[in-house]
Amino acid sequence: MQFLQKLKAGLSKTRENLAGRIEKLFTRTRGVEEDFFEQLEEILLGADVGVTTTLRLVDGLREKVKKERNVDVPFLFSALREEVVKILGEDFQPLNMAPSPPTVILVVGVNGSGKTTTTGKLAYRFSRQGQRVILAAADTFRAAAADQLAIWAKKAGATLIQHQPGADPGAVTFDALKAAFSRKADVVLVDTAGRLHTKGNLMEELKKIRRVIERELPGAPHEVLLVLDATIGQNALVQARLFKEAVGVTGIALTKLDGTAKGGVVLAIAQELNIPVKLVGVGEGPEDLEDFQPQEFAQALFDRN
Repeated sequence: MQFLQKLKAGLSKTRENLAGRIEKLFTRTRGVEEDFFEQLEEILLGADVGVTTTLRLVDGLREKVKKERNVDVPFLFSALREEVVKILGEDFQPLNMAPSPPTVILVVGVNGSGKTTTTGKLAYRFSRQGQRVILAAADTFRAAAADQLAIWAKKAGATLIQHQPGADPGAVTFDALKAAFSRKADVVLVDTAGRLHTKGNLMEELKKIRRVIERELPGAPHEVLLVLDATIGQNALVQARLFKEAVGVTGIALTKLDGTAKGGVVLAIAQELNIPVKLVGVGEGPEDLEDFQPQEFAQALFDRN
């Protein structure tokens, strides 16, 4: 229940942009006719739900309305919640873990998305679970990234592997894996550079890091986690598509939900790219990185209480 309350607080702007406007629309149109559905499409698109997902939600709602005599706002919200859960899947999908340690998680995303902070919060989470964690500072192009990761390593009680600024990120990753083997670590978290996702050299660099991991530990990385900033809306979908093509993203960590009215992009990503959202940032604290629960997310989107 604590997570639901955090999520509801974080989604307050998105909820007002969706549930608030839908409620006003229903009152204004005095019923659910074609005009209502057309304006509903505009509301969903405004929340960055995306065209394909919007059409799916509206079509699903139409079918439910046809079978219902007395349509009111609670019915509409309940029906939309059901459709949202269909898109996201009913159960949360945990991070992929190795059958035997170490588990290697490659963390990717653009600068400013909260990537390094998310990596640090993951280290803190695993450490709290009693696991030995290695942090690889493979973002060697931004000195502040290694400094930030060092703070998280101290906070989490994790081991930090870093080189000098400008060093080869693949070499950092290699050393982190060797350290994991020698120290019998349970988890290796590799924080990578995040210069503009349109830069081809960044994607080549990420591919190289992935090749190093695959060579040193067949079957790894076990998770390629893309950190996305929810405030950028449809641009998050563009980023997800590019990173998926380059390094095979297996899960998404969504940050900054509390700062956006466009949290509907979660649905667009799930619908169009079939990449599960696995983690969601719901605050600034070290423990404010939660497993993504689709049913609670749907409830938080449309619960007006």
